[in-house]
Amino acid sequence: MMDKQKRAGWKVMLPAGVLMSGLLLAGCGAADSGTDSAAAPKTQTPSQTGSASAPAAGEAKGNADGSSAAAPAGNTAGQSAAGGEQSAPSTDSSKDLTAQREKSSLQSTIKQVKGKDVVTNPESMTVIVNKNRYLPEGYEPPDLVVPDVAFSYDGVLEKSHMRKEAAGALEELFKASKSAGLDLRAVSAYRSYKRQVSIYNNNVATKGKAYTDRVSARPGTSEHQTGLAIDVSGPGIGYGLEQSFGKTAEGKWLKQHAAEYGFVIRYKKGADDITGYTWEPWHIRYIGKALAEDVTAKDMTLEEYFDQNKIKQ
Repeated sequence: MMDKQKRAGWKVMLPAGVLMSGLLLAGCGAADSGTDSAAAPKTQTPSQTGSASAPAAGEAKGNADGSSAAAPAGNTAGQSAAGGEQSAPSTDSSKDLTAQREKSSLQSTIKQVKGKDVVTNPESMTVIVNKNRYLPEGYEPPDLVVPDVAFSYDGVLEKSHMRKEAAGALEELFKASKSAGLDLRAVSAYRSYKRQVSIYNNNVATKGKAYTDRVSARPGTSEHQTGLAIDVSGPGIGYGLEQSFGKTAEGKWLKQHAAEYGFVIRYKKGADDITGYTWEPWHIRYIGKALAEDVTAKDMTLEEYFDQNKIKQ
């Protein structure tokens, strides 16, 4: 297990091995390019993270995920108490999923603030943020930690963080992928509002506002700000972020197994009109195992799954 680092002792390091593609389709809120020296969030307390511990600076790259973290709390629906074997969903579990969908529905979790649709459940594992649904002004997740997984760069940066439950689930996902002989790497997770502003303004200045608004998230609408989303990649494309990742061994495995660990491929192929973004096989979003498996089985986007009009169909 890597040594845990306290926030006060962190030193931000510029990535030494990032091989980022020029084609970073910005459904994630635009590319993390040029200024990845953002400091770690103040809320980070790796000495209290439990299963998700911070990798030592300079050790993250290429480090095998040796975490022994248990699956996150609330992430065992559909498993037996003894062996964790997947069982057929019962009527009760189906009712429970329906109740969760209704509680987190698009229609019941939004309010108008200064002319914008702002989510009312920003700390929920099922919060839906997209181009039309903003996070509250100044929002920062309460429990950001650094997952104990292999990264595509050295050091601890702002984008190294995830919320604690999601980080624990990611550790399990990476452990399983390694057992399958694959080399997944974490590329970009949490992205603060301040970081989004910097990225957005840079894209407007270099690519124009019309193009930027088409492919990039406006500040406050990036799912990365929730701390529940992360971009991952593999060696087949130099650990970059591009659609060809979906054709690599890591990309195919991720699509097949992500739901088992509580994640969904957030921006599906052919769902641009629904999600607002083109296909991003590298961008996964944590929502919890039971929900993720149901979303995947139903072949829905999160926008469709949590639409009140579709819940009881």
